[in-house]
Amino acid sequence: MEAVAANPAITVVALCGSLRKGSFNRGLIRSGKSSYPLCPCCFYSYFIPFRPSSLSAAIQICNASIPGMKIEYVNIAPLPFVNTDLEVNGSFPEPVEAFRRKILGADAFLFASPEYNYSMTGPLKNAIDWASRPPNAWANKPAAIVSTGGSFGGGRSQYHLRQVGVYLDLHFINKPELFVRAFEPPQKFDINGNLIDFETKEKLKQVLLSLQIFTLRLQGK
Repeated sequence: MEAVAANPAITVVALCGSLRKGSFNRGLIRSGKSSYPLCPCCFYSYFIPFRPSSLSAAIQICNASIPGMKIEYVNIAPLPFVNTDLEVNGSFPEPVEAFRRKILGADAFLFASPEYNYSMTGPLKNAIDWASRPPNAWANKPAAIVSTGGSFGGGRSQYHLRQVGVYLDLHFINKPELFVRAFEPPQKFDINGNLIDFETKEKLKQVLLSLQIFTLRLQGK
């Protein structure tokens, strides 16, 4: 699958359901500067301080090889719990207003969705619910989901998110799927949670290319 360069750039908002800085799911949309996996025999690595990169893996992939796509990571941590008492005269708290503006301005979405108890995380569901308050900011836009975890790679969270997306009128790409088994060799992430596995990055690129093509198709371009 090749990148589409002739059309105007599409804007993709990337959201992660985990609030933890070193989250592996966050690592799917963030990559460190080093492309070398850590040597399992090297104990020095455990004394390296946490230095999360300001660029996501998806952003780096787009910058390097996917013209016509721009990805922006949006942090959901500042959002308060959903509470309609916070809605005053049709307006929302400022963190919610700012978040909704980002969602409304996006052409498509990339969800990195950890699996908690067979479902998506509370923070991600909270963000989804805020943006679904009338008018629904998600409606009629395409999306892709990636996840990482144990033996199933976070897959159950993806299936639940797809179910929720039906009511929101989100349109998810069906293929390719990306469930990363974080604890199986080869090493997928470094100790800072940065994605370092070449094969996983290539699979992520295919997800992004599929999202780009699907977005342009829905836009009639």
